[in-house]
Amino acid sequence: MSAYERIADLSVTIESVDRRRYAADTTSGFERTTTEFRLAGDGLVGRGEDVTYETADHDALAGTDPVDLEGEWTLDELSSALDDVDLFDTKPPEQESSRNYRRWAVESAALDLGLRQADASLGEFLGIEPESVRFVVSTRLGDPPSADRVEDLLALDDDLEFKLDPTPDWPESAFERLRETGAVRVLDLKGWYEGTDVDVPADPELYRDTLAAFPSAVIEDAAFTTATRPLLEPQADRLAFDYPIDGVDAIESLPVEPGWCNVKPSRFGTLESLFETIAYCREEGIELYGGGQFELASGRTAIQTLAALFYPDGPNDVAPGAFNDPDASPPYPRSPLEPDDDAVGFEF
Repeated sequence: MSAYERIADLSVTIESVDRRRYAADTTSGFERTTTEFRLAGDGLVGRGEDVTYETADHDALAGTDPVDLEGEWTLDELSSALDDVDLFDTKPPEQESSRNYRRWAVESAALDLGLRQADASLGEFLGIEPESVRFVVSTRLGDPPSADRVEDLLALDDDLEFKLDPTPDWPESAFERLRETGAVRVLDLKGWYEGTDVDVPADPELYRDTLAAFPSAVIEDAAFTTATRPLLEPQADRLAFDYPIDGVDAIESLPVEPGWCNVKPSRFGTLESLFETIAYCREEGIELYGGGQFELASGRTAIQTLAALFYPDGPNDVAPGAFNDPDASPPYPRSPLEPDDDAVGFEF
């Protein structure tokens, strides 16, 4: 049985739905806002985090009544019922992808509650022993860009590894100093983003410099253009995709057969799509690693749990929240992260 088939018939009793809003500054220079859905039943609470980026969407949600999900369900029945529910019923989202983010919040909260009512962790329910989770630290290089931030963190812990976002304004010295650390595992070129604050144009010179400076690193979300395709196709086995991946169909429509896939659960919307995609990648020999979206609450625990069960040794962008907190100070958590033997539900 697949992972989804194992959880599809898990029963969950929902007596009430509540929400809690979170906000915090980040090391990337913006204030993050999320909303946690809280489903209660049998004296227990299941949590799932809506990682929609636009604060206006959370403002609109705050003025609405909680969605009516009271009753006894299997997870599959609840998911089917959500097909007919508009979780943005008063105002369409700023970005269409946010529909999946909010759907994920509700479905993951239901999974968390169902597991708690069964007094089991996700690993126990699936029959998978969680493993220690290797993580990378995702960080910006500042303005102007330099390797100082990476070198400062390595001075505190020389075992750290990194996921970085190259941009055309990186100086040659940054490439050289970062290469010398040997600690860069993933380079995110962000070439698939459109209409966001983090779009990076598909610059052939940037791609050439990145591929040459980090010959063994994973290259994420490189855009295919007439100029970049000749550079990228020979490197397909180390190409990863994140932004466009919301299910199996998205992987099959990529311009190459990738070597890697960044699994951000919220992008998939449904539990079924998430677990189907993980199974597909395993069958096709596509390596996996987990990704985060500046989660502030239960969403961060969920991505760490999935990494522990399905891709613990990948360059997982699931570092503890301290690395995203501008007010945090050393000592920081060390990699790998150890799962809690007493975890229940979606806990890590």
